[in-house]
Amino acid sequence: MADWLKGTWQLVAWRRIAADGTISYPLGADARGQLIYTSNGTMAVQIAAATRPTIPTEDPLGGDPDARASAYSTYLAYFGTYEIEGEQVIHHLDSSLFPNWSGQDQARALGPEGDDLVLRTPPMRLADGTTVVNELAWSREK
Repeated sequence: MADWLKGTWQLVAWRRIAADGTISYPLGADARGQLIYTSNGTMAVQIAAATRPTIPTEDPLGGDPDARASAYSTYLAYFGTYEIEGEQVIHHLDSSLFPNWSGQDQARALGPEGDDLVLRTPPMRLADGTTVVNELAWSREK
């Protein structure tokens, strides 16, 4: 494993870049997140909108389903293992908040850019037909 990758990273920005060059921020320009790569090959990532709706219950699995859906749609998380292949990091997902990703492998073009880490997804097609690349910039936790 690449030693420079190991450690804890804080989200700088999650940019979604459309084929026409338009940039959007899926969870807002002020989204927060943490990415962890361990020396034994495990990884975990969590990204959240800076402001999220609350749910009027003490039970994280209870309450109004629409309120839960609204709150949980402002958060993305998964965990698993990782490996480096050339200039990519491959995330082998054990489980994900987005259940469709559980058990999948996700490749990210990877590169250090100065002191930051930048991960880029392969182009993907959104439900509205737009093709985008997700670019996530991370800084090492101090």
